[in-house]
Amino acid sequence: MIRLLKFCWWSFVAVICSLVLGLSGAFLYLSPNLPSVESLRSIQLQIPLRVYSSDGKLIAEFGEMRRSPIRFEEIPPQFIQALLSAEDDNFLNHYGVDPGSLMRAATQLVKTGHIQTGGSTITMQVAKNFFLTSERSFSRKTNEILLALQIERELTKDEILELYVNKIYLGNRAYGIDAAAQVYYGKSIRDVSLAQMAMIAGLPKAPSRFNPLANPVRAKERRDWILGRMYRLGKIDQASYQNALAEPLNASYHVPTPEVYAPYVAEMARAEMVGRYGSDAYTEGFRVTTSVPSDLQEMANSAVLKGLSEYDERHGYRGPLARFPGKSRSEWLAELSKQRTLGGLEPAIVTQVEKTGISVLTRSGQDQQIAWDSMKWARPFINTNAQGRAPQSPADVAQVGDLVRVQRLADGTLKFSQVPAAQSALVSLDPTSGAIRALVGGFSFEQSNYNRATQAKRQPGSSFKPFVYSAALDSGYTAASLVNDAPIVFADPNVDKVWRPKNDTNTFLGPIRMREALYKSRNLVSIRLLQAMGVGRTVDYIARFGFNKQDLPYNLSLALGTATLTPMEIAAGWSTFANGGYKISPYLIERIESRSGETLFTANPPRVPQGAEDQAGIAAPEQPISTGSLPGEAPNAIDQAFATTQPPAVAERIVDGRTTYILTSMLQDVIKRGTGRRALALGRNDLAGKTGTTNESKDAWFSGYNADFMTTVWVGFDQPESLGRREYGGTAALPIWMNYMGAALKDKPSHPPAEPQGILSLRVDPISGRAATPSTPNAYFELFKAEDSPPNGDELGNGAAPGSPLPADESAPMDLF
Repeated sequence: MIRLLKFCWWSFVAVICSLVLGLSGAFLYLSPNLPSVESLRSIQLQIPLRVYSSDGKLIAEFGEMRRSPIRFEEIPPQFIQALLSAEDDNFLNHYGVDPGSLMRAATQLVKTGHIQTGGSTITMQVAKNFFLTSERSFSRKTNEILLALQIERELTKDEILELYVNKIYLGNRAYGIDAAAQVYYGKSIRDVSLAQMAMIAGLPKAPSRFNPLANPVRAKERRDWILGRMYRLGKIDQASYQNALAEPLNASYHVPTPEVYAPYVAEMARAEMVGRYGSDAYTEGFRVTTSVPSDLQEMANSAVLKGLSEYDERHGYRGPLARFPGKSRSEWLAELSKQRTLGGLEPAIVTQVEKTGISVLTRSGQDQQIAWDSMKWARPFINTNAQGRAPQSPADVAQVGDLVRVQRLADGTLKFSQVPAAQSALVSLDPTSGAIRALVGGFSFEQSNYNRATQAKRQPGSSFKPFVYSAALDSGYTAASLVNDAPIVFADPNVDKVWRPKNDTNTFLGPIRMREALYKSRNLVSIRLLQAMGVGRTVDYIARFGFNKQDLPYNLSLALGTATLTPMEIAAGWSTFANGGYKISPYLIERIESRSGETLFTANPPRVPQGAEDQAGIAAPEQPISTGSLPGEAPNAIDQAFATTQPPAVAERIVDGRTTYILTSMLQDVIKRGTGRRALALGRNDLAGKTGTTNESKDAWFSGYNADFMTTVWVGFDQPESLGRREYGGTAALPIWMNYMGAALKDKPSHPPAEPQGILSLRVDPISGRAATPSTPNAYFELFKAEDSPPNGDELGNGAAPGSPLPADESAPMDLF
């Protein structure tokens, strides 16, 4: 008996020694290849890029992983108890490895021949998630054990739990418990109920198998099991346990909902961040604050939607998207599920047609009424210039089974609508700095992510004329200069081609003042001015505004706006008129912060100096001045120290401040008595602007400003075609501009430009353009630069002006056509 006991004793010692020697050998063999546990203290979890408005509202989130790291102190104690009950109830007592769990895993392996559980503790899962792969092998498990032991020696239990709850994958792209709470319940982990905590705590074991969205039955079973564990372990009382069991599984999919709809702004910010930081932009948790206030962006969205819808309704109803007569309600809902909301217009299927309106089924499964009054516009579309007979009843417009679009109004009622065929872009800038205050790149980003505000190069038409007039005012012409509005013909004998430019009305007014010619948008006056100044020198002058010379045609058609420019470029150029003669460069990103809140970049754009409107000097270099990059270009990453210590940048003056002041007064007349008269409805005296319409009305523009905002609106088709015979800048683009600027300037005081030094207001003879005598009939006051006061003699009828105009090109204008 004693021999048997001795044998058992020494056998036991031999087994223990063998285990010790085996573990020691494994440690000596594997430890040199183990990563440093100390790196866990500085680990950088992947956090998505978030873009915000200037007032802190979320615009968009970019990144594969949804994650919102949370500190241990912020984790609800009940969640920790739920997690430990589900994953590792002995976590607070072991040293990284639980022998009992490992023995159970080994026993299951021996009995079944398959790995059932890994016997991993939370510490071992941290080791695997941060350092190892998911490979099922004994070498990986050994590494996991050794790393867990090291982690326990170097980190506290609180630190280990914090790493674990922020790293684990919990389904639906949610990484970490706070992201999971947001995805499944739309709120932080700090605000969920006990039952919801238990559901989230059950996900680490198998995020797909116990997912409450994909497998609600199994998810509830797992949740209830965890609640039972918590009750048996004394973590919750019976009342809490019963109440949690009775709570329904109310999980639903919640995506990060933007607080302001600005997808084109978000995409521009994303592109710029990728240009700065590469792929790290999506994972380093950058917080980007843009220059766009949420209220102005919402005003811009509303203005574009309203303007395009009104234009579209003027041209008739193109019919339903599809027809599904005779189908069941479930089949209709299946068809609706395939459709997306575009520009706020929801898909719906007509279920009933009555005399007072129609009933529609929406994608949410609701039946709603649409009143006949909202359908009366729907004359059948024939083409952009013709529509069919006006409908007399709802039956003339819709049939049961029609797939249509509806607009949900503020009071919840629906309006009959359709997705506009035309597109629009709106850009609003702060003219003193170039900050983008609102931007819309099209009717719907979901329909097309093509950003027409920054990518669509179109002809600006007459909205380009102010640049030619600015060149003339800086060349010795005045607002009172008489230019002949008469027919002109250009012939090119080499190609037997004749160009006969004409005014929009095909009329001619003879000698006309420059001021009147601008607000009446006389094409022949613009051509004569350009001809007298010379195309080459004028192109050099206009290029100062930031335009690429390659986009400016080197011929007299430039005067009619045949350049190819984006709305952003037009808005930036026009900002010089609004700010008193300074060049600005549009920018979008105001600030970039790290995941820890450290400021990495603060915008320092060239700004108009305070009091600059009182200065009349001019610095006009031969070449355009580079003051920054347009949004979408890839600037170099800016070092934090440089970004926070650089002195304020001052914008370069490129035009005489008196020139812009006089030009602004001329552009104010466009609104008071010219093609922009509709804007008088805004009841302001500080607005200046200009319409623009290209040949066959393929592009419609309005650009206008006061000292607070410079806003440009374009309307047209992506594939250029006529907007219609009666569609112009004043009918298609101006209403959008008015809706936006009216809202943006509501309750704001009048803010016209300050009058600079060196401006004279003198009485002028309207017939001769010379200084008026006290007896001159119908004399009027005009603004002049001090050195360009009106002459005493008659002006020349060929468009020559007083002063010293820019010299003409070496080649005669006749040779250009």
